[in-house]
Formats: sequence, structure tokens, C-alpha cells
Amino acid sequence: MALSENERRVLAEMEEALSVDDPALVGALTGTRLYPGRSRLLVSVAIIVGGIATLFAGLISKQTVIGILGFLIALGGVIMAIGAISVLVGALRGGGPKAAKAKRSTWASRMESRWDRRNFDN
Repeated sequence: MALSENERRVLAEMEEALSVDDPALVGALTGTRLYPGRSRLLVSVAIIVGGIATLFAGLISKQTVIGILGFLIALGGVIMAIGAISVLVGALRGGGPKAAKAKRSTWASRMESRWDRRNFDN
């Protein structure tokens, strides 16, 4: 029996929500591990190595502009690596984008309740 278009859409939404909420469960069920920041981490390491190579090329050729460009490339790679590591650590701890969003909304709701107490309880 074929699924209707609405049922397919709902099923796709449920799969997406499950993969965001519990990547370890999805990895166990599909036989693959989901590490969202791993490829980004590898790309950032490659960028860092390329930036350092460009920096040394600028030093060897005594071209300051090339050296500065290499430093900026390596710095961008380090910033990208920090972001990828934080994503990996969040995935390993079981959190994800949804967990961070829940924390923000909790903080926002606390601030809203403080505002309400301050202004409307008088």
C-alpha cells in the first residue's frame, strides 16, 4: 500500500526530528555513526596546513602580503576547527541544536517571568 503525500511528509519530518534529537539512536539503527562535525574538522585541518604553507612561502619569498594572507587563512582554519570541535562535543554529550535552543528559550522564559513579576505584581 502506497503512502499518501501527506503521510510521506509527516514521516520525513519525524525522521528529521529523530536524527536531530538522538543521533546516537539513529546511528545504532542504521549501522552508521553520525558525527556532524568530523568532515568539517578535517577540512579545517587542511585549511590550517594550507595557511601555514602559504605563510612559510611568504617568508621564504620575502613577500609580506603572502605571509599575512597565509596567517589569515590559518586563523580562519583554527576558528573553523573550534566550531567543528564544539559541534562534535555537543553530539557526543547527546545535545544538539535543539538542546541549545531549549536552553535559550528557558532563559528567555525566565527573563519574561522576571519582567512580569517586576511590572505586574505591584
